[in-house]
Amino acid sequence: MAESGDRPKLRPVEAFPTEAEGKRVIALRDPAGYTDSVLLLPLPLLDIVSLFDGEHSILEIQAEIMRRRGELLFSEEIDRILARLNEHGFLDSPLFAERRRRLEEGFRRSSTRPAVHAGAAYAREPEALRAQMDRFFAPPDGPGASGGLQSSSLRAIIAPHIDFHRGGPVYAWAYRELAERSDADCFVILGTCHAGMEEPFALTLKDYETPFGPATVDREFAEALSRRYGTTLLGSELAHRAEHSIEFQAVFLRYLLAGRREFSIVPILASFVHECLALGKDPDEDPAVGRFLEALRDTIAASGRKVCLVAGADLAHVGPRFGDPEPVTDSWLRMVESEDRAMLETVTSLDPGGFFDSAAKDGDRRRICGLSPIYALLRAAEARSGVLLKYGQWPDPQGTVTFASVALSA
Repeated sequence: MAESGDRPKLRPVEAFPTEAEGKRVIALRDPAGYTDSVLLLPLPLLDIVSLFDGEHSILEIQAEIMRRRGELLFSEEIDRILARLNEHGFLDSPLFAERRRRLEEGFRRSSTRPAVHAGAAYAREPEALRAQMDRFFAPPDGPGASGGLQSSSLRAIIAPHIDFHRGGPVYAWAYRELAERSDADCFVILGTCHAGMEEPFALTLKDYETPFGPATVDREFAEALSRRYGTTLLGSELAHRAEHSIEFQAVFLRYLLAGRREFSIVPILASFVHECLALGKDPDEDPAVGRFLEALRDTIAASGRKVCLVAGADLAHVGPRFGDPEPVTDSWLRMVESEDRAMLETVTSLDPGGFFDSAAKDGDRRRICGLSPIYALLRAAEARSGVLLKYGQWPDPQGTVTFASVALSA
């Protein structure tokens, strides 16, 4: 496979330390969802794979390994590594280009957005899934069953997008609030785009499938929003193909409201705050962001619909899996919680600038993956008050994720 002029290139992937059969290894995972494989690399291979950057030829890789280790790396060994990476879709290659083309073409042809994570992140069968989600509401971790609609003062919720088995009860706090305080028939769902995308916002007009039936897209609202925005919102639509942050909210809405009332969704992925942090600028300096948020507010006002905003957003990501050098300790968890809660005070006080500053001041050290949807929700909701309903952590020493449920009211 390898020739002296080849410059192999690894695709953008997540790499994190883990253990397998009692040995430390590096796991590779594709955040864009073009492969479901998770490859485990023995630590000695990390030096080699790190040189698959599209800049080093095979001969240069061999020379660099000789310099680092004082040993000869045979081209046959490089071939074996490249073949395994290529087979599983981790290498930027003609084989991956064909895989990507096939998957993207399948998504374009589909009339709906499939329930990609059913059977993995949550149960596929409706009865099993309903039983699973019922348990999320059970005390002491859950808020208790909903007492039915009591008011219509809710403007927006922030809910997690972590896997249900890790964060289910915290989801339940947000969605019981929605069941009791929102009579909305249209839900604008703002989701984190974990893989990033070219445009700051991405809409799809494909209904989101769930085990409880489809969450139907409000095409009239979506088209009015696109007209006001003045630029296509479908340019990065492919980001919806495997992203879970909206899918999980669609599942909760169908679980909660199916049989109670008809509703529609407007699914929008967001990715702009991390880009602003990298450039050292405020999101308000990006005219596309301001234009979209103004268009969203105006479309809500003109729609005649009862609209509720939903942000699918987790908070901190800390530990070796996310790039920190040391495992997460109890004292570290307490510090993260303190910083998370301070940041959430800017959310409940409806201060989007303060929210952005809380991440920018330390270079987003905690890796808040919900920055874009939360910021957009704060700008668009036009709420008057906010309350933190529940805070949670999934405390894995190798990779802790934190999340919360928040309600914003008129």
